[in-house]
Amino acid sequence: MSGAITYGWIALGSAIGGVARYWCSGLAAEAIGETFPWGTLIVNVAGSFVIGFFATLSGPDGRMLIPSDARQFVMVGLCGGYTTFSSFSLQTLNLMRDGDWLRAGGNVVLSVALCMIAVWLGHVAAAGLNR
Repeated sequence: MSGAITYGWIALGSAIGGVARYWCSGLAAEAIGETFPWGTLIVNVAGSFVIGFFATLSGPDGRMLIPSDARQFVMVGLCGGYTTFSSFSLQTLNLMRDGDWLRAGGNVVLSVALCMIAVWLGHVAAAGLNR
């Protein structure tokens, strides 16, 4: 039953994070314009800050003892629903902190390159279906 409760917290956090992402991106588009994806950039940077701050504050060496479900709610649910870029950023930081610079760099390069290829392939596939 405990696993189901954890999934419930993650689902709730994901829903809240997704709505927050939509709202923040829209707000940025209205305020700054849409000639550059400022909303996405702002969301990714803010989400990366939040997950880094919360992970450190509530980690084994942190000042706050947070129950596991609450950590999952914030880090996997809320931040994951808000932006998966935050998870990518935290994992890359952890690799760097462990001195594993090669894997950290590989994660950055592979994530950007493979995601760009994947989004292009998805575009090409959908464009083919649209014909």
